[in-house]
Amino acid sequence: MRSRVYVGTIGSGVWSSDDLGENWEACFNEDNSISRVWSLCWHVNEPAVVWAGTEQGLAQQISGEAVDRVSSPFSDQQVWAIAQSPADHKTMFVGTRPGSIYRTQDGGNSWDELPVGIATKCDIGLTRVTRIRVDPLVEGTVWVSVEIDAVHVSHDYGESWDKLDNGFKFPDIHDMVVVVEEGKRKLLAATAVGLYCSINDGQSWEWNKLDSPWQYTRGIELKADGNGTVFLGNGDGPPGSTGRLLRSNDWGCSWEIADLDSPTNSTIWNIATNKSNPDLLFASTILGQVFRSTDGGIHWTKLPREFNEIRSLTWHPV
Repeated sequence: MRSRVYVGTIGSGVWSSDDLGENWEACFNEDNSISRVWSLCWHVNEPAVVWAGTEQGLAQQISGEAVDRVSSPFSDQQVWAIAQSPADHKTMFVGTRPGSIYRTQDGGNSWDELPVGIATKCDIGLTRVTRIRVDPLVEGTVWVSVEIDAVHVSHDYGESWDKLDNGFKFPDIHDMVVVVEEGKRKLLAATAVGLYCSINDGQSWEWNKLDSPWQYTRGIELKADGNGTVFLGNGDGPPGSTGRLLRSNDWGCSWEIADLDSPTNSTIWNIATNKSNPDLLFASTILGQVFRSTDGGIHWTKLPREFNEIRSLTWHPV
């Protein structure tokens, strides 16, 4: 089985590698206007298609074919988050800047703007949806993190929403994951002021102080085999000048520093994993470094190529 890894950059579009990141080539390059890419998405039931959230709406590339711009009501907005339903790849949720959520149930042919009620403006200008997670336990439940407007949840495929902000010192949410431990749900949220946890479905959040010089956290991701391993990007700010990748072996209760073989040049921003090979992981800093692990995240190797600003990272089997 070969693996294909993608990075989405701000300034030079999307790049892919078929040799575990040793060599790269530009993709999505049939459309030269796609130079700023905020998010990437791939689905196991649609293996030939990669979706990209761009500076102006959504684009897709089918393997071996040209890039298509997707007609949508958000074609003039930055797309910061994309998620497809595990059960049905044609059901997709898209999050934008300013913060809104759109849904398609027919693979992108038609779209509905959902009544989330995210604030348009915030302390840093416009809000942006940073992550959409489809719940692994209950069909129809969707979790959304927003910079800066807390966490929002829907239990009916997006028809209605609740805002979950009780306990956040500052509701600047960069990423979140849904952890399932012994059949029970736990939420972990990475924020500008640290890591938060909820064991009551987001009704309240508790700050978990990290044993780190910095509390700023960014990307958070579960190892794909569901064995309790969680990875967390940490650093001295956005973009920062240094950072570290943290690893938890107990569902996010305690953390240790992951073994990166080189210093980081900024905060760890993205982590990519895939169920087809849970031991193969990639992580990237926002300022262009990419690291690879082939042993489940115990040891990490910095890859030779460095990019400009990386905002998204994913990989899948081909």
